[in-house]
Amino acid sequence: MGKGGNQDEGATELEAPMPTFRWEEIQKHNLRTDKWLVIDRKVYNITKWSSRHPGGQRVIGHYAGEDATDAFLAFHRNLDFVRKFMKPLLIGELAPEEPSQDRGKNSQITEDFRALRKTAEDMNLFKSNQLFFLLHLAHIIAMESIAWFTLFYFGNGWIPTIITAFVLATSQAQAGWLQHDYGHLSVYKKSMWNHIVHKFVIGHLKGASANWWNHRHFQHHAKPNIFHKDPDVNMLHVFVLGEWQPIEYGKKKLKYLPYNHQHEYFFLIGPPLLIPLYFQYQIIMTMIVRKYWVDLAWAISYYTRFFITYIPFYGVLGSILFLNFIRFLESHWFVWVTQMNHIVMEIDREPYRDWFSSQVRAASAGCRGAPRSPGPCPQERGCPIGPALSCPSLGLPVSFHWEGQGRAGESGWELLEGPVGNRGRAVRPREGWALQKGEGSLCASASSHSPPFSPTAGSHLQCGAVLLQ
Repeated sequence: MGKGGNQDEGATELEAPMPTFRWEEIQKHNLRTDKWLVIDRKVYNITKWSSRHPGGQRVIGHYAGEDATDAFLAFHRNLDFVRKFMKPLLIGELAPEEPSQDRGKNSQITEDFRALRKTAEDMNLFKSNQLFFLLHLAHIIAMESIAWFTLFYFGNGWIPTIITAFVLATSQAQAGWLQHDYGHLSVYKKSMWNHIVHKFVIGHLKGASANWWNHRHFQHHAKPNIFHKDPDVNMLHVFVLGEWQPIEYGKKKLKYLPYNHQHEYFFLIGPPLLIPLYFQYQIIMTMIVRKYWVDLAWAISYYTRFFITYIPFYGVLGSILFLNFIRFLESHWFVWVTQMNHIVMEIDREPYRDWFSSQVRAASAGCRGAPRSPGPCPQERGCPIGPALSCPSLGLPVSFHWEGQGRAGESGWELLEGPVGNRGRAVRPREGWALQKGEGSLCASASSHSPPFSPTAGSHLQCGAVLLQ
């Protein structure tokens, strides 16, 4: 997690029994000046050390006073290496009678999800296809070349200019998805190579900052759609989101804009201005203020290449306008692909849910080809929980159940005959059973239980996928 910790901040493991703590005590240490967290039932004091956390002090600070085991597993590739730096921060462990989960979180979901993740790892589903990412990069460079050749061959008339702008906007959008996967360290085994290629793609191909993106996006995945923790739901008083924020604004009589018309002015502000105005300004200011000189050098290389390429066709002012028109087109693409999948999900204050449920409620969607969204298909590739690992379309051995009162011991789903590839068997609802949408949220987990949990006819679906053995 970092380059060591202060000896006075935590105690190394000694032969004598470690101090034990109850959750009531741990939860008190959730302040900016006093941070404890729990990983694998071990208690760590990260108060002073968090400022040196390579992922940033905010993302780790969001878990102060909580169990951070699943977040720790999701964000770090080489766990054995990271644990070496955690020993000086260790101050004790949970008392034996204390549950592993804090604040009444559903331990069964957590256990099931970890079992599902282990199954996915055993099936090598986290192993990336190097050729795919190489071809992805190649087709981005190819589009950049096609854009230049279009102007070189056909001239800078309106039609070639518009075609070139759409080609470049497409390449920019694709570079955005590609840098996302490298930024999540999900391509190469070694983090170093992921970081290097990430800086090249987001810096030289897009003119943005890897550190800026990491700072925002890691917080988003750590606490998705949580006010004051997820930067992606900070609308700068332009929009109000969720159910809590409009009420809070009403109580405080905050009315920077006519929020009752935000569904109308969203189309004038959100899609067209997010990237060319807000992101572009914030990225440049962040690199300068925070002294991200390496990122700034990569960004300068992008702008240098762009203007050298297009000033001969449009001049200085024309090239600046052309660049912002490309950003304008890309912004529409980006907003509709990302924000439309997130801001319609649950947005609230910190609910202290388990890792899996928090991801499903905030950044997921239904599985294509599966009845009534039976399980999470996160629409962000490289998402820490593992993209779409519970979808029947991937052939994972999953089934779904109803929870509550009903015909005990009987699953609402049944296996179809025959394997799906070599990964498992497909499922379908039993006759007379139907998925219903109720107050509960749809989620999926893995379990060693066989048969699945008890179903409930006419109840809402809650925690659905269980691993079949």
